[in-house]
Amino acid sequence: MIKDIPIAERPRERALDLGVENLSNSELLSIILRTGTNNKSVKDLSLEIIDLVGDISNFKSLTLNKLLTIRGIGRVKAIELISVIEFSKRIYLGNNKSHIKISSVNDVVNNYKNLFFNVKQEMFYCLYLNNKNVVIERKLLFMGTINRSVVHPREIFKNAYLCSASGIICMHNHPSGDITPSIEDKRLTKTLVDIGKIQNIPILDHVIIGEDNYFSFMESGLL
Repeated sequence: MIKDIPIAERPRERALDLGVENLSNSELLSIILRTGTNNKSVKDLSLEIIDLVGDISNFKSLTLNKLLTIRGIGRVKAIELISVIEFSKRIYLGNNKSHIKISSVNDVVNNYKNLFFNVKQEMFYCLYLNNKNVVIERKLLFMGTINRSVVHPREIFKNAYLCSASGIICMHNHPSGDITPSIEDKRLTKTLVDIGKIQNIPILDHVIIGEDNYFSFMESGLL
């Protein structure tokens, strides 16, 4: 147990003495987890998580359900750890961006592609722009297979009214990496464009993000 470890060798004390940058992965994780269980020290628990994940780079795709398979990790501790990982990704990747002026599709891709980094399911976002094409809000609206039965236009346009948007850019990913728009992608886009014309809140583009490329309905002349 931690109490059995000499004080100078405990993770928190080592962090204070040496700085967090000099701690091992298991020591950093021990500090985040804070406590172990009656039968397992926080150090052993940390080592078990690291063993489960393997390379530290795999932490970015660690899921709640995978964490819960570890004896000694309950829902609260799992959610805390997942939250730390997500917060770290946002700091490193800088994917919580608004108030960005959109002048081209490249502005969309370069500023928001990290939202889809290592994501295994389709995620549908809308960027809500003011009359100067500055993003005033970014909102994740739907997760899962994107089709008209899942993506509800009323939710898309309701949020546009709530933030007084003058235009909307839709974007979603294809986890397969194939950026070719599906039939449903095309049908959905047409529906949204038609509604946007009626509501006087135009759909400025619908961008499909792949691994290292993208598809723009606007650039392809499909809007």
